[in-house]
Amino acid sequence: MRTIQFFDTSLRDGEQTPGVNFNTREKVQIALQLEKWGVDAIEAGFPIASPGDFEAVKSIATVLTKATVVGLARCQRQDIDRAYEALKEAVHPQIHVFLATSPIHMKDKLKMTPEEVLASIKEHVTYAATLFEKVQFSPEDATRTERAFLLEAVQTAIDAGATIINVPDTVGYSNPTQYGELFAYLISHIKSEKEIIFSSHCHDDLGMATANALAAIENGANRVEGSVNGIGERAGNTALEEVAVALHIRKDFYEANSAIQLQETKRTSDLVARLSGINVPKNKAVIGGNAYAHESGIHQDGVLKNPETYEIITPQLVGVQTNSLPLGKLSGRHAFATKMEALGYQLEGEHLAQLFKSFKQLADKKKQVSDEDLMALVVDDIRQEKVNCHLEALQLQYVSNGLQGAIVSLKTKAGEILTSSAIGSGSIQAIYNAIDQIFQHKPQLVRYEINALTSGEDAQAEVYVTLEDKNKQKQTNGVGVDFDVLQASAKAYITASSQLKEAEER
Repeated sequence: MRTIQFFDTSLRDGEQTPGVNFNTREKVQIALQLEKWGVDAIEAGFPIASPGDFEAVKSIATVLTKATVVGLARCQRQDIDRAYEALKEAVHPQIHVFLATSPIHMKDKLKMTPEEVLASIKEHVTYAATLFEKVQFSPEDATRTERAFLLEAVQTAIDAGATIINVPDTVGYSNPTQYGELFAYLISHIKSEKEIIFSSHCHDDLGMATANALAAIENGANRVEGSVNGIGERAGNTALEEVAVALHIRKDFYEANSAIQLQETKRTSDLVARLSGINVPKNKAVIGGNAYAHESGIHQDGVLKNPETYEIITPQLVGVQTNSLPLGKLSGRHAFATKMEALGYQLEGEHLAQLFKSFKQLADKKKQVSDEDLMALVVDDIRQEKVNCHLEALQLQYVSNGLQGAIVSLKTKAGEILTSSAIGSGSIQAIYNAIDQIFQHKPQLVRYEINALTSGEDAQAEVYVTLEDKNKQKQTNGVGVDFDVLQASAKAYITASSQLKEAEER
């Protein structure tokens, strides 16, 4: 039984989701969880894209010990050199070099002839191979590339030293039949004395990313690229959690294993959702809120008699626990630290003290503090690093059948208190109008969603907002978690609005 490698690009392609902007600490936290999940390779970023991306890739390279850390590079020497600088401390470094090969990309984007593209692949993959033992090449827009030329481009890369060939369905154009046939064609026609790993990279524009990835595996691909929750450009990437569970449940058909620790799936999904500000749809396969819910009377009757009548995946398989060890207001620091370590978080010093203080404040309000509550505390702490000011105080005046009033006070990192008051047709509108006055801009609210982290009347509220600037060119996401839904709403808006203000001023 063969082993399928998992290549995660949540931190690179996933960050291209509109409104998503991970800071370095967030990327490191996600990378550590991805490694714990069992991902074989993590594309940490595009080092030459920005100083922030470079630092994030470098930071991840220094902390991971098992997973391969990958840096993206165009077919340009400065890109390759920058990737090498970012990855030289990694235990297992890899470079991912790409160049478009489809007629439309070569003609309209690159302004290069096919001969020039082949020459560039040969030159730059050869150079990359002098710096990296693991070199991956991607012919961008492979599924719209003429088959004979695609084979020539792939063979050129292999001859130049590439050991991994990724076949991207860059615009989500392909279907399982054609995509599978493409892998079978390339694998049967390439010439190489060394083992070549073929990898899939699919986008979900036509809703077939997971199906295409599985078709590639059926036809010889030994690596699958994608992201957690399927986040990414446009409609997103292959959802890795779907592929991992499909290989497990249908092992009889695919006859393949992976290193993915399925019990860490839900935890990984929750972390990426909260840090990206992209919540998971209720009907999402594997990790959606309704994935293990049954409302039909016939279904409920069957599940009560035997869960396998309507459940092919048990909740526990992916880490959706039916119960957990709760902490409460009488729990001490040691119990808190031990519990957080069991959840995968190493806390110490001032960081531990601050989070323990936040835990105690929450425990005073809730009867029991669940695992979801604790993970939300950590994620909220990480998220606050990207915010230049925080909610200090919130005061509301509610009038039935009238305008509502809000007074909002923010505290900057320099310690300055900024206060404003405003009215609105509802409490949320009044709060947001007051925050707009503080930041002196008026973004468009394009999304506002509320989720309950747990069930019951004492559940914490998790609020997601997306804001857009007045020119409709930039979007930012914000997430706020609090026992009080109005405070959570304010926190989410402050996070998104402060980032949007910074972008406008740059």
